[in-house]
Amino acid sequence: MRLEKRKPSGREKDQASVKLLEKLREQLHSSNSSTARRAAFNLSWMQDDGLDILKEALFGDAARRTKSAAVYGLRKMRGRMKKMALGVLSEGLKFSDSTTVEACQNALAVLKQKAHGKAASVRKGRHARFQIREVSGNRLQKRRGERVRRPGSHFSR
Repeated sequence: MRLEKRKPSGREKDQASVKLLEKLREQLHSSNSSTARRAAFNLSWMQDDGLDILKEALFGDAARRTKSAAVYGLRKMRGRMKKMALGVLSEGLKFSDSTTVEACQNALAVLKQKAHGKAASVRKGRHARFQIREVSGNRLQKRRGERVRRPGSHFSR
């Protein structure tokens, strides 16, 4: 898929940041899902410019993997951009494209589960295999000139 040239927003500081944003935008439209998700994650750190690119990918005429990667990037937004990203996801629910609506519904469901403290992959009734407990260090301290005697050891005084 050939992408048309993106016009800079004016917020970019230098030519290197423009090139980086263009590279990440092309990687977002990659046919490899892993590359697209990694680019979306990197765009989530790019504040307003990253939000613009992710929004363009979500609402534009893009493949399903590009839209799901863009939604992943929107989910990973932090700080002041999180509310804006949630607004974009809510706006996506009213969009006419069914893949966009489905991707936004899934993302909002994941965020809702995360807010309630339940991980999506953890099943009910399953416990951790190892229990973490505190061990006091008093037992194992050596006194000056004495050996610490542990139960079941062969040492005698």
